[in-house]
Amino acid sequence: METDKAAVLLEQFNKTIDIWINHLHDYTLDMLCRKPGENSWSLGQVYLHIIADTAWFVEQMDTALLLSNANSEKEMHENAKAIFANNAFPDALLENPSNDPDSRQPRDKEELLQGLTDIKQEVNDLYAVDHPQADGKTEHPGFLFFNSLEWLQFAEMHMRHHLRQKQRIDEQLFR
Repeated sequence: METDKAAVLLEQFNKTIDIWINHLHDYTLDMLCRKPGENSWSLGQVYLHIIADTAWFVEQMDTALLLSNANSEKEMHENAKAIFANNAFPDALLENPSNDPDSRQPRDKEELLQGLTDIKQEVNDLYAVDHPQADGKTEHPGFLFFNSLEWLQFAEMHMRHHLRQKQRIDEQLFR
């Protein structure tokens, strides 16, 4: 594994997840559960989505590291290549078939804080050790194959993408 690249990606991941962690203090539970529109997610639902997806991405990172070089010859989808080349998701509202506007709300702010801090710790523990033979890849359901560092980058880009959604929700909450 490329140690320098891992360090840069890990630093960016930590900065982005810290934004989500630190902003939790800006909201009451009522604010986190308030939906800006009938078919929209509340900010609490966005937090739960980020926690659930990122936890799955972390599982993929770990599996890719354990696979040694399995699937190493397989590539990501062309659309994913464009996302990685830009180091960002497109600045657009993206449809995800698993996005249910009626998904559950958080029980409390502590659930969100604990979920994010657990993920942050798990990712930092995972990359605290060098993995020199880690060329394995696992499959993303839409973007095909990523190695561990690509999963790390993808996780950070995904959280950053949702910061735009957070900003739109904030405009409704704080007007």
